[in-house]
Amino acid sequence: MRVSLAPRNTVAIIGAGIGGLTAALALLRLGLDVDIYEQSTDLGEAGAGIQISSNGTRVLDALGLRDALAQIEVISSRREIRHWKTGKTLDWFELGESEARRYGTRHMMLHRRDLHSVLADAVLKLKGDAIKLGRQCVDVIQFDEQVHVQFASGETVGAAFVVGADGIHSKVRECLFGEDKPEFAGCKTWRGLVPMERLPAHILRNVGTNWLGPNGHALHYPVRRGELMNFVSTIVRDDWRVGSWKAIGTIEELASDFYGWHADVHAIIRNIDVPLKWALMARPPMGCWSKGRVTLLGDACHPTLPFLGQGAVMAIEDGYVVAACLKKYFTNPPRAFARYEDIRRERTAAVVRKSHEIRQHAFSPALANNEVSASRERAWRLERVEEPLDWLYMYDATATQI
Repeated sequence: MRVSLAPRNTVAIIGAGIGGLTAALALLRLGLDVDIYEQSTDLGEAGAGIQISSNGTRVLDALGLRDALAQIEVISSRREIRHWKTGKTLDWFELGESEARRYGTRHMMLHRRDLHSVLADAVLKLKGDAIKLGRQCVDVIQFDEQVHVQFASGETVGAAFVVGADGIHSKVRECLFGEDKPEFAGCKTWRGLVPMERLPAHILRNVGTNWLGPNGHALHYPVRRGELMNFVSTIVRDDWRVGSWKAIGTIEELASDFYGWHADVHAIIRNIDVPLKWALMARPPMGCWSKGRVTLLGDACHPTLPFLGQGAVMAIEDGYVVAACLKKYFTNPPRAFARYEDIRRERTAAVVRKSHEIRQHAFSPALANNEVSASRERAWRLERVEEPLDWLYMYDATATQI
């Protein structure tokens, strides 16, 4: 077996998604060497929207991306919660300047591919050959002072450390802890993008709109400087269990899943070019996600249901913290990854738990009626007031004591 040996300070990152690229950028800015191995032959994220709350924006700005992000982001003025059938606004809250004042920085709405490109460009500016495509990891083998990563092509590379950023079906995770299939969460999710010029004028507002129903919900918001409307929806169904983000559905199937929903929802659905669907998968939080010179980040160790909007943000936070820990404790691998886990374990577990909790209450049978009682509306407002998410959005990964 021929092994390509990397310099002694090289970190190999498996997976060139948002979390992997964030970790790579943070490491390069700290003066460490990085190679990123991505199984896809195309460097690009899925065509979908993504929200980055203040705790994630804070990290991206610290990595020098603020000006680049300003060219692609949308800062929404507010979020509305509307009844699935009548369209009545059940609740709303301010975003925009109000959110930035409260949490110290902005809440961004982006096209995933745009964010991915900003991260990749920043990495390649620091190391032009950092990203290696067409590298499907099949095994990770540890030695005293190095880790060997084997790829499906037969190639093997060595590195001082390996970070598995390869998602919920992580091969690195399997190599460390054995095979463990994720659990089906009982929902099917749809996503798609629509050029703004196709939509009725009254929908073209700079707001995030969340439609709540008895067995599903839908969310839409503008991305890419307001040029596109992102649409993502979830329906309770147990007959679709394919976890791939790239399964193509049809407009007819998507419209059928949301039969009877408000005309605005269907105006967006019928203008989506290619609706994609996937089954929501989940895992319980891990008590440990490192062994020796190998660790995990993001969905590889704490996959998060989308109901809190924190999956990518947790990976961004992870990437920044693991880089800082490797920089400080590079000659002491157990200490580096133990400190990384100590910092991240409870926070990410809390996000996973909260996302599952919201999943349990996301679909309310009471909403089957056209009229929602005043008491139910008051309860929604009280729940939001009594359980603010300051613990989530005010967190500053860049100020963590390493």
